[in-house]
Amino acid sequence: MRWGIVGAGTGGLASALLLARQGHEVTLFERVAEPTAVGAGLLLQPTGLAVLRRLGLLQRVLAHGSRVDRLWGLTAGGRMVLDLAYADLRPDLFGLGINRGALFSALWDAVCAEPTINRRVGVDVRTLREDDDSATIEGEAFDRVVIASGARTPMRPPKARATPYPWGALWFVAKADPMPGVLYQRYRDTRKMIGLLPSGDGTVSVFWSLRADALEAWKAAGLSTWKDEMATLMPEVPLGDLREPEQVIFAPYFDVVAPAWHTKRMVWLGDAAHAMSPQLGQGANLALQDAAALADCADLADYSQRRRAQVGFYSMASRALTPFFQSSLPILAPPRDLVAGPLNAWGWYRRQMLASLAGIKTGLFSEMPLPG
Repeated sequence: MRWGIVGAGTGGLASALLLARQGHEVTLFERVAEPTAVGAGLLLQPTGLAVLRRLGLLQRVLAHGSRVDRLWGLTAGGRMVLDLAYADLRPDLFGLGINRGALFSALWDAVCAEPTINRRVGVDVRTLREDDDSATIEGEAFDRVVIASGARTPMRPPKARATPYPWGALWFVAKADPMPGVLYQRYRDTRKMIGLLPSGDGTVSVFWSLRADALEAWKAAGLSTWKDEMATLMPEVPLGDLREPEQVIFAPYFDVVAPAWHTKRMVWLGDAAHAMSPQLGQGANLALQDAAALADCADLADYSQRRRAQVGFYSMASRALTPFFQSSLPILAPPRDLVAGPLNAWGWYRRQMLASLAGIKTGLFSEMPLPG
């Protein structure tokens, strides 16, 4: 079968590899002439790491990432809001912080090594058509087409709704990791959040919540003002390498929902299908699991059915939790700070939070088996 794939992000590259290794002829389209990853770090959960193991890439990403054993979140005053350790779910589980470039390189190099994957780089796909016999990308016919071109893609699933979040985050990478093994966050009500994500090769990715419409005001205030504000909220933040505004990237977030992620010959995966706030740290993991599910499905309708429960849960949960951590509603902070710490110690609640973090939830009271 001939597959065309639009987009060389995490989901697109993983699906290209899995489909090619099943004997399909795969053509990958990417609009950038020299593909690379843009951005700072991301967190891979046990579910995403299981797919990378299946792809034969786990040892490579482990070598360039930082093991994360604990998620720890405190208020500006030092009150505990989150304290979750993967080992409390199962002793061998952990997350992996990794720079986007390192994950991209592992996947891209594997794609380049597959002789049955044709790469069309520098092609900005504008024309997709579908009929009874085939689907076409820029006039080239395929039996099936995968759209994995990210949250901003203009090529949405049928009846999809894409809404920009009011909030995003500023990111930069520092050449130090003051808290190895810990994804560390601090919050000042719901309007300020800073985090340190260990991201491999001796680095840490620093992120800072910011409303999208406040970006110009942030630029006007200057870098030194921002550095002072960060140091006040989180004294541990490493700022010595931050010297130029160009080192900082602003990442906007989107909320994308659709009733299904397929048509007769086309299928959507990753952020193109179901972008959401990164509050639960699931973006790359869901994309990797999308690719694995697609490779295992008998048909495209089966893919949408298989992915509905897990994606639906994380979409709902991220939409519900995000306002308590990133919003213009500081009134939500006192109840969060009052109850989150005590709830964290309650066995049933803690188990649900850990299962959500590990990426295995499929509903409020259901989950997938833990990865082996």
